[in-house]
Amino acid sequence: MLFCALLIATIGNCKSQQAAQQLAQRLLGEKSQLFEFALNTNKNNPSNDFFILSQDNEKIRITGNNDISLCVGLNHYLRKYAKVHVSWFDTEPLELPKHWPKVEREECHAVVPERFFLNYCTYGYTMVWWQWPQWERFIDWMALNGINMPLALTGQEAVWQEVWREMGMTDEEIRAYFSGPAHLPWHRMANLDGFGGPLPQSWIDGQKELQKQILDRERALGMTPVLPAFAGHVPQRFAELHPEADIKQLSPWCGFEPTCFLNSTDPLFADIQRRYLSKQQALYGTNHIYGCDPFNEMDPPSWEPDYLADVSENIYRSLQAVDPQARWLQMSWVFYYKRNQWTPERLRAYLTAVPQDSLVLLDYFCEKTEVWRNTLDSTSISKTGFYGQPFIWCYLGNFGGNTMLVGDLYELEKKLRSALEESDRNLVGIGSTLEGFDCSPQTYEFLFASVWGTPARDFVAQWADMRYGKENKNARKAWNLLADSVYKDWSFYGLGTQMVARPDFEGHGTYYTKPYYSYNNDNLLQAIRLLLKKPSKRYTYSYDLVNLLSQWMGNHFMDIRNAFTQAYKNKDLEGMQQAYHAAKRLMNDADMLLSYLPEYDFYQWIGDARAWGGEDRELQKYYETQARTLLTVWGGPVLNDYANRLWGGLLNNYYWNIRWRPFFSEAMDAVKNGVPFDEEDFKRRLTEREQTFAYHTWGIRHFLPHKSTVLKKAKEILKNIDSGRYDCR
Repeated sequence: MLFCALLIATIGNCKSQQAAQQLAQRLLGEKSQLFEFALNTNKNNPSNDFFILSQDNEKIRITGNNDISLCVGLNHYLRKYAKVHVSWFDTEPLELPKHWPKVEREECHAVVPERFFLNYCTYGYTMVWWQWPQWERFIDWMALNGINMPLALTGQEAVWQEVWREMGMTDEEIRAYFSGPAHLPWHRMANLDGFGGPLPQSWIDGQKELQKQILDRERALGMTPVLPAFAGHVPQRFAELHPEADIKQLSPWCGFEPTCFLNSTDPLFADIQRRYLSKQQALYGTNHIYGCDPFNEMDPPSWEPDYLADVSENIYRSLQAVDPQARWLQMSWVFYYKRNQWTPERLRAYLTAVPQDSLVLLDYFCEKTEVWRNTLDSTSISKTGFYGQPFIWCYLGNFGGNTMLVGDLYELEKKLRSALEESDRNLVGIGSTLEGFDCSPQTYEFLFASVWGTPARDFVAQWADMRYGKENKNARKAWNLLADSVYKDWSFYGLGTQMVARPDFEGHGTYYTKPYYSYNNDNLLQAIRLLLKKPSKRYTYSYDLVNLLSQWMGNHFMDIRNAFTQAYKNKDLEGMQQAYHAAKRLMNDADMLLSYLPEYDFYQWIGDARAWGGEDRELQKYYETQARTLLTVWGGPVLNDYANRLWGGLLNNYYWNIRWRPFFSEAMDAVKNGVPFDEEDFKRRLTEREQTFAYHTWGIRHFLPHKSTVLKKAKEILKNIDSGRYDCR
């Protein structure tokens, strides 16, 4: 028996060493030989993930209790000692040092066992067009940052297609029920059906193969992917085929037609769950945890507590009937979003109908509202939120992929520390539920570094160092200034600059976008000047210049708009013309600056979408329309601009040419001709122009200068700022 145990341990050790070593090889090439990985599962407190860094002659030895811990140890060394940053984007090159520092022995432990990442919406706003190279880099990034519970939604339409075929629907009906690729996240959450469809069969097949690659790699690294389950959403055609079924329409979402919900007490519910999970397991395997989210941002058929308890109890029973080891993971966003309707009585009934510890809640938006604190069980002296069910504390951080500098590291650290101290036992994890990757990656990386004990102030210094490959006093001053005075806001829906808002003399023209920043724009400019004192050749330095400078320009546009408005009120045509030319110069320079990097290039997004069409030109156009629509008019009557972003190509061709240039020009013409400016007529015609842009395909028009020109352009913009070329009286 002892021999068998040792043999099993040895096999596990080799496997883990191999997974970590392969990740290091992918990232570091031949330099991966500098690292030696060792598995140690015999350490005290085996539930606590840990890693140990040490020096073994010329080798850097990383010891950990599992694959993910080993990868976190590698990243800790890269970040703290080698000053190397590994981005979540494969477009950012890995810039390695000439000399690899030795280490003193260092041991770090994770404060929670589970680390969650992703959101349904991220599969639309960021990852929709990814192919395997992007996914491979991203999965490595997750492992390096200690994420062991990723949401894994890719390829589920292939499973659903088999289910609905068996239940009487044709392929044409099924593909028409699915939305287009860019809007699949909201179809998966039962918010809409068919929008942008029918979904091409080649997409369904391609995503199926991609999901197999994703899951194989995530599992090889020791992750526990969260696969979807049936939550009650059924096609309208299915309802027609089964008139006897207990099917209700949910409340309409954002102006779209209501979708159909099969009551969990109906025998067909368990049947569909069985079919779906069985087919999914045959195709993709299982890790026994399932994401299941009924009623996202919608009203259930009944608000009676007994009804809500029946829904959750029957969902769980249907999972367990197929997989006795099943755990149910649900986002608590709906409990925040519809907090007035989800009263304590209703929420208690819904949550406690599931056996203790079988339902895990994602507390979705903790930087704004910690739902767990509003669900403390008053009958218990212990502080167990969600009426005792385990939960994962999550930082959301971004809506719609909006590109705004947000995320207060110090406040995040404070809130997280309080939650860990004050929740007695059922806080089991930390995660992020971002809707899209944005321009503040340091906030997410700090969140996961804090799990292993890195303080915010230390992280800021490490971040500054690894953006430049070495310690740089100006870089540290800049990032301390940014952390102390610029990164002070949290994200909210539609957050953006006036530059990407619909034109108006005052306000922002529509519900989205909402221009807002609370800091002094001069502080941002001061940080930029510090970075320019000693330039770096690193890509990360270029990224930061583009990121920070474009934000300053976006903020400054509001001053120009306000000056134009005042001149309009005064019928000061010369003042309006000055503001117009200042805005034009600012927009053009910002567009060129942003186009230097693929992360901020609209036509990179378009090219990635069209690539899914292969050689089929009609499919290429279809995917381009999907890509354009999501970032502009979105779809439906109310979500215009939700996914606004400062991107090269989008800024000039959409926000300037479609919106601001005609607005400025027509307002100046009105003053020149002594007639009122008809704003209502302008907005009507603007809607038509926006739709034309979204649904008219142009193809790829890349403008990607070499990164060395970023510094030159940044200095030119700074010179323009100092000379007043973006100012107006």
